Amino acid sequence: MSLKYVKHEKIWLRNHPEFNETWLQERIVEDPSILGLGDVEVRDVQRRQPSGGRLDILLQDSETDARYEVELMLGIVDESHIIRCLEYWDNERKRYPYYDHTAVLVAEKIISRFLNVIGLFNSTVPLVAIQLDALKVGENIILNFTRVLDVVAPGEDDEEGAGEATDRGYWEKKGSKDSVAVADACLDIIKEIEPSLNLNYKKGYIGLASESGANNFVIFRAKRVFARVEARLGDQKPWLEKLEKAGIVTLPGKGERPRIHFRLTVKEVKAHRDLLKQLFEACYREQQD
Repeated sequence: MSLKYVKHEKIWLRNHPEFNETWLQERIVEDPSILGLGDVEVRDVQRRQPSGGRLDILLQDSETDARYEVELMLGIVDESHIIRCLEYWDNERKRYPYYDHTAVLVAEKIISRFLNVIGLFNSTVPLVAIQLDALKVGENIILNFTRVLDVVAPGEDDEEGAGEATDRGYWEKKGSKDSVAVADACLDIIKEIEPSLNLNYKKGYIGLASESGANNFVIFRAKRVFARVEARLGDQKPWLEKLEKAGIVTLPGKGERPRIHFRLTVKEVKAHRDLLKQLFEACYREQQD
């Protein structure tokens, strides 16, 4: 069946009598995947904020538990919506610090001036800006969401550089005792490869170090019910396949960064001990080369 070209017409929802912000919110709630944020589910709608006001939509990633605070705006983005988006993101991350939080601003038009302003925050605040185009095609309306500003991923040097030192209690509070215990269980395996290594607590991650210094071929980030493990490898594909075949959840960004990211519980560490030892040893040997 051949496709036919059909001319579309842009619709501005801001002034439309039927397709208003409530209608837009309902469409996103029906199918949050249309925002392009991955496999997310709706956690709350019109979420009341302690400082006043309501967060339009709260989304949560079904695999990583990362949360997205979504603020909707019809028409051209303005200062008040940028401030509101950041305020609600800040409220949520303070109330629930054991999740990763990302502010998401959705507007029909994000002009270059405000895009530059938003970009200034992006170096310190995980912020995604999405421009919405509502298009009339025949008797149908299409919603097209384009990500015009993405979260700036930390570089490897920023991630593992002179991170501020902290202690075990910091991570047990930020994550949980059970998730920090995952790092302990993995360390037991790692010590069979290099006995001199111990956990090294930084505010950004839990690393590895010996008396001679840091050796972060594997790092950990404690979450609420699991730990995110990040293992540095050059040839990632075969190890990702092995982890996924074993039923271990790997996380987005495959092949786009120098580490593979996956999540573990203490039970999974015990169940997949041999595989994890092989993986950690491959990371360690590669680091030594």
